[in-house]
Amino acid sequence: MLAQFFQMALTIVIIIDPIGIVPLFISSTGHLDPRRKRATIRKAISVAAVVLSLFILAGRSILSFFAISPGAFYIAGGIVFFMISLDMLLGQKKRSKTSDAEHADEEHLEVAVFPLAIPMIAGPGTITTLMLYTAGAREHLSVIPMLFGAVALALALVWAAMRASSFLLRVLGKTGVSVIERIMGLVLSGLAVQFVYDGLEKLGLAG
Repeated sequence: MLAQFFQMALTIVIIIDPIGIVPLFISSTGHLDPRRKRATIRKAISVAAVVLSLFILAGRSILSFFAISPGAFYIAGGIVFFMISLDMLLGQKKRSKTSDAEHADEEHLEVAVFPLAIPMIAGPGTITTLMLYTAGAREHLSVIPMLFGAVALALALVWAAMRASSFLLRVLGKTGVSVIERIMGLVLSGLAVQFVYDGLEKLGLAG
């Protein structure tokens, strides 16, 4: 059970990518004073926590409503993860987070909600991860507390990264942030292949 929790936590942390959020946070809040920056961080974390909690609790029901089998969703999730990992490895803008159309509207929305909480923290990739774990669990009720714990750990890392954003960017530099993101992308690509294999097993197509 402990190993399963660490796998969940690692996957969620990689998808959210706390270090990768740092440059966006700095650019989005550069005009704010320290007090308003702290308020922005608190609101972003709170909104993301609410959104992710809803999908932890309702993700399984959503899949049941649309009659999507766990095996099929595992394969779909693995493909999504592999696309995200390619973006991380190639240093491209993550398609799982923000589109060009959303960027055009960014200035009209509050920074804490968009783009920080949604979609940088609680984006499609993170939501897919939560739904994957709830869909594939035999003991559904035992997985929910672990997912809440994994999300809490990931959000704590995001909070710490945003609070220390200026220091991290100064120490790591853009090159350091890029190297860390590529390493995380490599790990995620392996997880993506594993999810596809698990999905094929659940569908009885591999074993």
